[in-house]
Amino acid sequence: MKRLTVATTNPNKVREFQSLLSTLQGWEICVQPEFVTPIEETGATFMDNAILKAIHTSTFVDGLVVADDSGLCIDALDGRPGVFSNRYAADDAARIHRVLTEMQTVPQENRSARFVCALALAQRNQVVWTGEGKVEGVISRNPQGTNGFGYDPVFYIPEFSRTMAELTLEEKNRISHRGRALQQLMRHFVVSERL
Repeated sequence: MKRLTVATTNPNKVREFQSLLSTLQGWEICVQPEFVTPIEETGATFMDNAILKAIHTSTFVDGLVVADDSGLCIDALDGRPGVFSNRYAADDAARIHRVLTEMQTVPQENRSARFVCALALAQRNQVVWTGEGKVEGVISRNPQGTNGFGYDPVFYIPEFSRTMAELTLEEKNRISHRGRALQQLMRHFVVSERL
């Protein structure tokens, strides 16, 4: 069986990766080992950081490594928090509070935003594939829902009339930025298996 290591220590991301990649035949989805040293995310873009993490982790483990970097880009805030999404405040509640405070005077028609997820696949210090997924939405005025994590409670998706945190895991996996990026990765595996 082939091994695919997920380069993250975030248990929420691990759960999403394992759920989304569970249908991959012949692959064992592995959690990043504890002996992998942390690496600072110094990239200017989500893809820079995903590549950085994938290459770094691939020097510690055998087989393929997949890394993601993802975050929230809000148009009215000139794309912030962007690559600093996870470092925008101390925890999820504080990050949401900061965004809602900064968006307090922004009218409804200007509250557009998107979640972006960049994925990089690496092996033995080399990038072998990259992909990106996005989902468009609107920043709500109050958090709603208890599913998901991060900015999910304030990311409202008009087509569902719910926030990301009000979706079931199955619904989120189908339409989320990470779900869309991982669907591309699965298509890559299917195509490469045929070659």
